[in-house]
Amino acid sequence: MNKPKNTMKVSFPSRGANEGLARMLVAAFITEADPTVEELCDIKTAVSEAVTNCIVHGYRSRIDKVYLTATIGTKPKDSAPWVVIRIRDKGCGIEDVHKAMEPLFTTAPEEERAGLGFAVMESLMDRVKVISHPGKGTTVTLEKRIVSKAGEGDADR
Repeated sequence: MNKPKNTMKVSFPSRGANEGLARMLVAAFITEADPTVEELCDIKTAVSEAVTNCIVHGYRSRIDKVYLTATIGTKPKDSAPWVVIRIRDKGCGIEDVHKAMEPLFTTAPEEERAGLGFAVMESLMDRVKVISHPGKGTTVTLEKRIVSKAGEGDADR
């Protein structure tokens, strides 16, 4: 990404109630990029999935911190704004990231989890990257191009 236009960093306890807080913080932050309602909903849903993964899978039954960074900027040779969001925990980590990203895989079957979090994120975002180290935590990076500023979605607004 070129020089970021704006950046936000926040951390909060890994309580279920804070999943909604993360959604609202990101939604308020990215309004500067003038996303469409669909883009905004996609980003909020992907953030919700990533934060929920930290709470349910990363920390399991303990409370710790979830770290969220959001950046608005542009990429080389692309005038459209890009939103890059990183959600990180210092939890148990993922043994096999490739396996964890398969639809229906879950580490919490006792909580009746569907195992679709990463699949949902990938369907809504332009890029999803997961880096994890067992015993040290996981970072999920979500990227979305905001087409409205590029003039491609203005007719629908």
